[in-house]
Order: sequence, then C-alpha cells, then structure tokens
Amino acid sequence: MSAKEVVLTYEGLKKLEEELEFLRGTKRKEVAERIKQALSFGDISENSEYDEAKNEQAQVEGRIVQLESMLKHARLIDEDDVKTDVVSLGSKVKLFDVEFEEEVVYLIVGSTEANPLKSKISNESPVGAALMGHKVGEVVEVQVPDGAIKFKVLEISK
Repeated sequence: MSAKEVVLTYEGLKKLEEELEFLRGTKRKEVAERIKQALSFGDISENSEYDEAKNEQAQVEGRIVQLESMLKHARLIDEDDVKTDVVSLGSKVKLFDVEFEEEVVYLIVGSTEANPLKSKISNESPVGAALMGHKVGEVVEVQVPDGAIKFKVLEISK
C-alpha cells in the first residue's frame, strides 16, 4: 500500500516541520521527565501519573510517525506553477455567493492545511473540488448536504 501524497504550501510545510521539531525535542523531554518523576513515586501498578505519562508518550510518538510520513510524501505547491486562468491548487479565488449575495475568498489547499475558519479549503472538499478547473465568469453549482449552492467565479490569483 502506498502512502497518500500530501499537498502543501510552503507555509504548511514549515508548520509541519516546526511541529515535528518541537515534538522530537521539547515535548519528548517533557514527557520523559514526567515518566521519570512518576517512577520515583514507587509502585507503577497503581500509579495514574505513570499511566498518563505513558499514554502521552504514545500519542507524541504516534504524531511524530504521522508527521514524518506526511513530510516524506509531501508535494510542495510551487507558487510559480499556480495558474490564474483556472482554479487549481494554490489558487486564491474570489467568489460571489448567489444565494447570500456576498463575496467570499478562499485559498485552495491540500487537505492537510484546510482550515475553513481561515478561508483555506481543501481541493477534496465539496466546494474546493467543484471549483477546480473553472474560470473567471463561470457559475459553479456545488452539491452539499442541504442541497445546492451556486458561486460565480469573480477572480483567480496566487
């Protein structure tokens, strides 16, 4: 089974690298110290501090493995390759929401970086997937659980 390609912007790549560095260094040391301290309390069979520290250690190590795999399979979105004639990964898209009669702006990113609260939507999300390949002036209908929503593509930029 091959691992899934992880599409990242430069900003997203740096965030993952920083998190990995923090977990490998600072966080591992903190957890090791907690385990050492819990062991000093004696009998570990009824030592909740020890159990909690070991669980946290497992979570940290699991996240490290996950981040290493993501970085190993990362494909960086090169801003120079982002087209402004059609919506693609890395595009900043200004849309007109037909139903609510308002403009919205989304950055199309890979699923790892998606954060709707910061207007970063995944190319795999219903809206992101529907927008891919469309041009300025086109109306895009997106099927969502509540029905369909329509957006008019106003502008595409990097």
